[in-house]
Amino acid sequence: MRRQLVKKNGFTLIEMLVVMLVISILLLITVPNLLKNNGAINDKGCEAYIKTVQAQVEVYKIENENKIPTLDQLKTDGYIKETKCPNGDGIEIVNGEVKESDTATTATTS
Repeated sequence: MRRQLVKKNGFTLIEMLVVMLVISILLLITVPNLLKNNGAINDKGCEAYIKTVQAQVEVYKIENENKIPTLDQLKTDGYIKETKCPNGDGIEIVNGEVKESDTATTATTS
């Protein structure tokens, strides 16, 4: 009987551990950066949404003889879909100007 040398294809345990270590280090570096920037992204999204709602207020005023709408009127008439910013902060319309409200509950009652 002759012994045949069989070449095995695959990864050793050490190679798998090294790959797992590299992946873990990359995750430790990237996850905190993503979480840190999440607040800034939400704030920018809210600023952009306020500008969009302001533009819709102007369109409403043009189409309705200079009447200043409420958020509920804008939503009911299909000008906007939400009365809150993407980050959950409320918005309100004061004298035709769209602003971020102090509380989220005033956004739906304006």
